[in-house]
Amino acid sequence: MSKPLKKKVLVTGGAGFIGSHLCERLLGMGHEVLCVDNFFTGTRDNILGLLDNPHFEVLRHDVTFPLYVEVDEIYNLACPASPIHYQFDPVQTTKVCVHGAINMLGLARRTKAKILQASTSEVYGDPEEHPQRESYWGRVNPIGIRSCYDEGKRCAETLFFDYHRQHKLRIKVARIFNTYGPKMRPDDGRVVSNFIVQAIKGEPITIYGDGAQTRAFCYVDDLVDGLIRLMDSPDALTGPVNLGNPAEFTIRQLAEKVLAMTQSSSRFESRPLPGDDPKQRRPDITLAREALQWQPTVPLEQGLGPTVAYFRELLGQ
Repeated sequence: MSKPLKKKVLVTGGAGFIGSHLCERLLGMGHEVLCVDNFFTGTRDNILGLLDNPHFEVLRHDVTFPLYVEVDEIYNLACPASPIHYQFDPVQTTKVCVHGAINMLGLARRTKAKILQASTSEVYGDPEEHPQRESYWGRVNPIGIRSCYDEGKRCAETLFFDYHRQHKLRIKVARIFNTYGPKMRPDDGRVVSNFIVQAIKGEPITIYGDGAQTRAFCYVDDLVDGLIRLMDSPDALTGPVNLGNPAEFTIRQLAEKVLAMTQSSSRFESRPLPGDDPKQRRPDITLAREALQWQPTVPLEQGLGPTVAYFRELLGQ
């Protein structure tokens, strides 16, 4: 039986939450991995365990500037993904989405590499269709406080498909829904990390609005498996492909699960709902099931275990 082909793989945003897990999985598959990150939201701690691997290389670089390397595949994950971080410098967020996509697509064109764009469920905005299928065009506010990310990612998808049509580039577009797991930042403002950190510290658990808004939470190992399956799929499958867990929970249900798991004495505290916050979010993963033979295998209760353990160790609790 022939050995699997060893590839040179570039992961932008490789020191981030999802990127670091992806780098680890690719190394485990026997590939050479170049991790590119400017460490705005990524952290060297996420990749410490990989630094001694002779097939792993780290390059501090901002993808809004061109990059000249030789690679076979590119996973473009570079972009702050939580509202706190992408709203900190919204102009730069748009630049990362748009200029970053242009630079990575240019690199892919020069090297004839296959390239995957980590897009987002945020392209659907506050959806009128539920669950969201890839054919749904979305309902996005183009001038709101989340627009730098939502519209930036939508524009990146446009660029990917125009490069595909105009330059015959081999592209893959994954629309990633809420993902959680170890290596999330405790200050990223995302709901899973927020609730766990607040519960561990015994602080009030902040619920925005009435907590009836819904989300679907995918464990990071499942998500990484989906990304790799999409990259390895036939060239005809460009996407976009939804990757997420279709099991839907209200925000209040998530808070109750975290309270029970941490055995915390924290109480709920209500705050006003942020602008343009979607009321419902759940992926239709029919395409991923049929084309990739992929679906999540880790239920929320099971995935919360190692996530809580990670934050306990990180916070020294």
